[in-house]
Amino acid sequence: MTIRVLLADDQALLRATFRILIDSCPDLEVVGEASDGAEALELTRAHHPDVVLMDIRMPGTDGLSGTSAICADPALAATRVLILTTFETEDYVAQALRAGASGFLGKDVTADALLAGIRTVASGDSLLSPGATRTLITRFLTSPAPGTQLAPPERLAELTGREREVMALAAEGKSNAEIAELLVVSPLTVRTHIHRAMTKLNARDRAQLVVIAYQTGLVQP
Repeated sequence: MTIRVLLADDQALLRATFRILIDSCPDLEVVGEASDGAEALELTRAHHPDVVLMDIRMPGTDGLSGTSAICADPALAATRVLILTTFETEDYVAQALRAGASGFLGKDVTADALLAGIRTVASGDSLLSPGATRTLITRFLTSPAPGTQLAPPERLAELTGREREVMALAAEGKSNAEIAELLVVSPLTVRTHIHRAMTKLNARDRAQLVVIAYQTGLVQP
């Protein structure tokens, strides 16, 4: 099954480079290119890509606004947004994660890491394993601004003890395989617990589940 990708970046040369790289893979296909967030939203509505590779800093409508608009559109619920950025824009990335982005990569990412990131996000997982991302989340998401909290702490009562345990380990940046090893269960069981927690808390994906874990105090920085 081919993963359909939309590129959103104001640098035409960078878009062309990404297109060549992505189209060289038999399981990936670029379906469109946008130069700002507004065009990214328009093309996402037209093509319904599996993944939008979104730059943050673009003239006109920036990537943050584009991400918010895509993730807020119920008709685009199946589309995942993968942010491309530098660590200088951590506050913007945090807002994008609140809005529903599934993770981020630095612009200095290797070709293999970029392709792996696209596949990871398309599968429904998120790029929240690196320590840098955990630092970002603890710095910007533990004290949510008014109106940005994804779920109140009392919603955690809807989860089973094991679902809370798995959610907390995921929020610490552990992969399904690492969680499975710690709890002596299968990775499939871990994935099931993650998805049940996401459903109960109305989390768009694993990234939002991690945000909720910090915002509700389930995990402390």
